[in-house]
Amino acid sequence: MLTGMQIAVLGGDARQLEIIRKLTELDAKISLIGFEQLDHAFTGALKEKIDEVDFETVDGIILPVPGTNLEGEIETIFSNERIVLTEEILQSTPSHCKIYSGITNKYLDEITSSANRQLIQLFERDDVAIFNSIPTVEGTIMMAIQHTDFTIHGSNLIVLGLGRVGMSVARSFHHLGARVKVGARKSEHLARITEMGLKPFHLDDFEKEVGDCDMCINTIPAQVVNAGVIARMPAHTLIIDLASKQGGTDFRYAEKRGVKALLAPGLPGIVAPKSAGQILANVLSQLLLQDLSSRKE
Repeated sequence: MLTGMQIAVLGGDARQLEIIRKLTELDAKISLIGFEQLDHAFTGALKEKIDEVDFETVDGIILPVPGTNLEGEIETIFSNERIVLTEEILQSTPSHCKIYSGITNKYLDEITSSANRQLIQLFERDDVAIFNSIPTVEGTIMMAIQHTDFTIHGSNLIVLGLGRVGMSVARSFHHLGARVKVGARKSEHLARITEMGLKPFHLDDFEKEVGDCDMCINTIPAQVVNAGVIARMPAHTLIIDLASKQGGTDFRYAEKRGVKALLAPGLPGIVAPKSAGQILANVLSQLLLQDLSSRKE
């Protein structure tokens, strides 16, 4: 149980509701910041404005999956209030207070480092990323069906990257009958692609592989789907970019060429917020229980 722990949950989307539900069940006390438009009430959770919270008593701060923007602002669908996480807020917390975010950026790294507070990136964890790949794949399949006039079965598909999401995407589309090629750089990834029964290619040879491409799904957060590659794609090719931040596609050139390119980060929170929230809630509760236990020893 999390009895006695004070947690501040700042902003976010529907995934945060599952986190709040789980933590209140474990008897944590929660300050909800950026939730004044939320109709649902949780026992043990209090809606507050950020300047009303006593951060000197807060044991943990939970941010939305994107964390903050580069000005420290936090997005929320449940409020019109401007919420900004500052270094001063972090410095006012107890030294053991940890900050939990899905991903990070330069601003968040800098203020947590300056305040000497530990930042935990949930999406850097294998368990979160692997579980999260399930709704990501389902959302990608949904987008592929919505934006094409041909079946996945029998189509020529390129997947870029064999990370935790790339592997799940490649495997799932293969099982749906697509002819899947996977681009990677590491020799061990190229070997794994072969072991999976798929066709591997080195990313340096990407331009040579796209002549018959019906769909291209990118998971690499660097601009690998560049103008040179897009110029060689058939006009009907659909690009779905799952990479974080700005993706890895030259969207300007794709539009100019008439190739449909969709940026789709954060699919779990869109297509399956309940399941995606439960994944985060389960991991967060484990981390908070471990933290509480270690402080009692």
